[in-house]
Amino acid sequence: MNAPPFPSLTGLLPPVPGGAVRTRFDPWREWASPERRTRWQELAEAATTPNPFFEPWYLLPACEAFDTQGSTRILTLEIGNELIGLLPLTSPKRYGRWPLPHLATWLHPNAFLGAPLVRAGCETLFWQALFEWADEDRAADRALFLHLPAMPLEQPLTQALFDMADREHRTAALVMREQRALLHSPLTPELYLERALPGKKRKELRRQHTRLAEQGELTFERHDDASAIGDWIEAFLALEQRGWKGESGSAMACAPGTAALFRQSLTSAAALGKLERLSLNLDGQPIAMLANFLTAPGSFSFKTAFDEAYSRFSPGVLLQRENLALLSRPDIAWCDSCAAPDHPMIDSLWTERRPIGRISVAIGGRLRRTAFDTLLAVELRRNPTGLGR
Repeated sequence: MNAPPFPSLTGLLPPVPGGAVRTRFDPWREWASPERRTRWQELAEAATTPNPFFEPWYLLPACEAFDTQGSTRILTLEIGNELIGLLPLTSPKRYGRWPLPHLATWLHPNAFLGAPLVRAGCETLFWQALFEWADEDRAADRALFLHLPAMPLEQPLTQALFDMADREHRTAALVMREQRALLHSPLTPELYLERALPGKKRKELRRQHTRLAEQGELTFERHDDASAIGDWIEAFLALEQRGWKGESGSAMACAPGTAALFRQSLTSAAALGKLERLSLNLDGQPIAMLANFLTAPGSFSFKTAFDEAYSRFSPGVLLQRENLALLSRPDIAWCDSCAAPDHPMIDSLWTERRPIGRISVAIGGRLRRTAFDTLLAVELRRNPTGLGR
């Protein structure tokens, strides 16, 4: 089943601010002040492509957790006092197994989208200013190219990137693409489930729900406020750690930095009305939990966990059945699963797909661009999945 196209904003965009564009490249800690955070959040609310992982309530605690040396910097574009674009950047010395210094969007294992925050209507202006800065600034003069991972390929923001590169005769290549599950449909939750799963599977889910209810008092909770958020967070961390992730050491509670990020980001998101929490409880104890980030008109299914002692009842799938209520929210048009491609559970329930890719862009003068074209040819011969876009 194909997802409906993302709505075009043509004709609805506010006018682009007038004036000279100023590009800044600051250590991330300089954006932690209340005044700057407020301007940053205003940009996020006006961005053409929502990305909660680059909003201040998520990115700043992520930097605190994973960039203690302060090597990550935040590139911003301003016109007057208005912030029109923001992207965290780092300067890796290696690209995969190759010793190739380059500029790259700063991401970490718990950030699932790399789209910069760009004020709607300023997409072309953003890429033009970013490319000019990368060509000329001392901070980028040793970088062989610009690398943009986890970019959403269906968005006008990404199309504007390729259009600007074509206009400037600048090589911009999609070096990897993948598809991940997306929830995006005009159907009601009931009709969506009927279309997504065969009758036999729906019957099995009903049977599992009935059998699970026989084990004790089965209840479901949904919250989009900050009530008892601290207790909910600790219950989630404990639930995840009791499963295979805890045994393998990959649960969030196993890593102090990741656990701190989870606590801080969810607490802040709840205070801003950007968090939806779902829980399936048995005798008052959660056996499946789910956290969605709400970034209208989209949303992101951030983290989920379930009690493996009840795996024969599929509590995680039963909770995802409740999660289809997102389709009924007037403020939310779609939800990104944030899941790996071909995920065995969510791919069978959410039938739409979101294309995500890694994009490399030539920067600098003739020497750097020639070197980049050579490197790109080698990479695409080894990884031809990036050739189409």
